[in-house]
Amino acid sequence: MKIFGFAGWSGSGKTTLISRVIPVLTARGLRVSTVKRAHHKFDIDHPGKDSYEHRRAGATEVMIVSAKRWALMHEFTDGTEPDLFELTPHMGPADLVLVEGFKWGGHPKIEVYRASVGKPPLQKEDSLIVGVASDTPLTDLTVPNFAVEDADGIADFVQEQARPL
Repeated sequence: MKIFGFAGWSGSGKTTLISRVIPVLTARGLRVSTVKRAHHKFDIDHPGKDSYEHRRAGATEVMIVSAKRWALMHEFTDGTEPDLFELTPHMGPADLVLVEGFKWGGHPKIEVYRASVGKPPLQKEDSLIVGVASDTPLTDLTVPNFAVEDADGIADFVQEQARPL
């Protein structure tokens, strides 16, 4: 498996861009998986559901299975969040793992930048940002700059820059 990330400030359009690039990559015959970093507490489970009750009772892991999908929830009982490279071995086989978030992670990534977000570019602070996708051309970059709508060009770049896990 290879890995490549999409980093940027909240509201920059990371999810939108990844959602445009995935179909391009899968049309090329690649099996693509994703990892999404959430900056807040989240829950895919709800009070009253059996799986929620299992976790509330103290189960460290709960797997939910149906005819269409399965999901594994793992509780971090010591309060320590694992890094990306501890998490990816839990994923099934794929040609490419796209990562949303983990902006300071140790993997190559493209920054999604929009001036309207009001934050400075990350690229100058992180040597692993190997490209920038933005809604306006940026002239002071030391890495390639793509139009945020250029899903084909960004998919080419992702394939070229992705590194083995």
